[in-house]
Amino acid sequence: MGDSFTEGTGLSFENTFAGLLYAAGQKRPEKIEFLNAGLGSYSPAIYYRKIKFLLEQGLRFDEVVLFSDLSDVSDEARGYFCIDDDPKLSVYCDAHEMDLLRQRRTHRTRLQNHFIITDRLIILIKQTIAQVRGKYAPPPSQFALFHYHNLIGGWDIPGFDVGDFYAPLGIEGGVERSLANMRRLAEILKARNIPLTIVVYPWAIQLVNGDRESRQVKIWREFCVQNCKEFIDLFPTFFSEREAHKDWYERLFFYRDVHFSAKGHQLIFREIAKHLL
Repeated sequence: MGDSFTEGTGLSFENTFAGLLYAAGQKRPEKIEFLNAGLGSYSPAIYYRKIKFLLEQGLRFDEVVLFSDLSDVSDEARGYFCIDDDPKLSVYCDAHEMDLLRQRRTHRTRLQNHFIITDRLIILIKQTIAQVRGKYAPPPSQFALFHYHNLIGGWDIPGFDVGDFYAPLGIEGGVERSLANMRRLAEILKARNIPLTIVVYPWAIQLVNGDRESRQVKIWREFCVQNCKEFIDLFPTFFSEREAHKDWYERLFFYRDVHFSAKGHQLIFREIAKHLL
């Protein structure tokens, strides 16, 4: 479970870490089946509701491996109020969000293949332009090009001015709501004896800033003491790649994009396989 990083934006399923895990699991004498429920823009409110829904529909599974994204706090601070189980948040539910939720339910299945194709086409165009220009990975000083994404991750960047981007709940409200929804998830899993594993991984901006022990890591490591079977921190793995390769950005991420490339997914697979296979 996760968001667009777990879904594998811009890649076919076979080239994502989830797809690689699935293939490896099927090759074992005792097969392991990996199902990927991650989707773009998911956050703890939806992780909880989606897994609860799947359980109520009768889907049986042995473990949940949840990839917590840097953007989760931003999403929890700014939206998905119409679906939260906390009645105090209903005051923030408005007609615009309800319309978006209806559109998503109505059109996602019909259009999702078109969006996948569009994602891949955009990324292919970006890569081709970069190669023609001979300028592939932007130096760290140019990460301001990702200003919107920096705002999304700004809660984890000391001293970064996020303005009112995290309204209406603010950064601390987003953190607390993330924790509350993850506690709800942990409780329904515990009631069914289903273990929870949480995985954290860095965005490029965190690698640029040398943020090895980020607030994101601390929050979910502490959460997992009481609520998880295992906590997996991929920050050291990615920082090792950064130190070993000057072209770490072009190796691990799509050009001018925050999402992982096929090599980035391979790196995650190699590390996660040590825990899950």
